[in-house]
Amino acid sequence: MHDEDFPDNGERPSKTQQKEAMHELQDLGAELVELSAGQLKRIELPEDILAAVRECQKITAHGAHRRQLQYLGKLMRGADDAPIRAGLALIRGESAGETARLHRLERMRTRLLEDEAALSDIAATWPGADLQRLRQLRRNALKEQETAKPPKNFRAIFQVLQELDQQGAEHAGE
Repeated sequence: MHDEDFPDNGERPSKTQQKEAMHELQDLGAELVELSAGQLKRIELPEDILAAVRECQKITAHGAHRRQLQYLGKLMRGADDAPIRAGLALIRGESAGETARLHRLERMRTRLLEDEAALSDIAATWPGADLQRLRQLRRNALKEQETAKPPKNFRAIFQVLQELDQQGAEHAGE
């Protein structure tokens, strides 16, 4: 938390404003503690904050957990919170780009279930795709739909498409 976080009207922020900002950062830290290890990797966190989050995840005693959250809030005051907020928004699915990406993958999965020819589109989009595995998942998903079983393979298709898309994004970024 810095003075520039408050409106510039020539005077310092009130004590109430400072406390509200500190509590907000502590709540942001508490939100980080609730994330899984995989989700934490997706957010660019400074090493000290990441260590404090992992330590807080290990603590089960109520009082110690609360103190660790306060410490995490203190560390957050010295860090730039904009990338952390952006990363959390992405994980929560608040990002319009992320939502559009997920919808695109869902449409791709639906097309694959309707027509096996969609595999050629998948191969063109992601050359490294395991088409044999996708074909098997498609057959199993269709059987699940016919027999009214839980959609395990239906979900697995989406997960495979999501992994392919993430790998493609990583390669594009290199």
